[in-house]
Amino acid sequence: MAKPIPKIGSRKNGRIGSRKNGRIGSRKHPRKILKAVIYVQASFNNTIVTVTDARGRVIYWTSAGSCGFKGARRGTPFAAQTVAVNAIRTVADQGMQRAEVMIKGTGLGRDAALRAIRKSGILLKFIRDVTPTPHNGCRPPKKRRV
Repeated sequence: MAKPIPKIGSRKNGRIGSRKNGRIGSRKHPRKILKAVIYVQASFNNTIVTVTDARGRVIYWTSAGSCGFKGARRGTPFAAQTVAVNAIRTVADQGMQRAEVMIKGTGLGRDAALRAIRKSGILLKFIRDVTPTPHNGCRPPKKRRV
């Protein structure tokens, strides 16, 4: 009986594009990152810090929930500071020296995360606030009649 012809792009034979299993780099030898972009998303319930390279590929991310904070403590400034320190420490080991910071959200952890990033000793090119603000966008619901 004849063997079936394997598909070139299937996941079974591990040939997606030119990389094995779709991974962009080797896990044994982490990439050297000289310049990175740090995204801080601070909501009232959680703080998420994502570190990407210059092309926008995620290198590392962490949140207050993944650092062990539960419930209402995830939205505190201390949790945001811990998250930022964990993210910077991990990426600084890979050789990050310069960074750009994008801050989004109105949560309590904004300033604490930024303070932790500033104290880490990484050279910051700029700090940009990218919080979305509506320009009187959506129409509000009709007034409630009681």
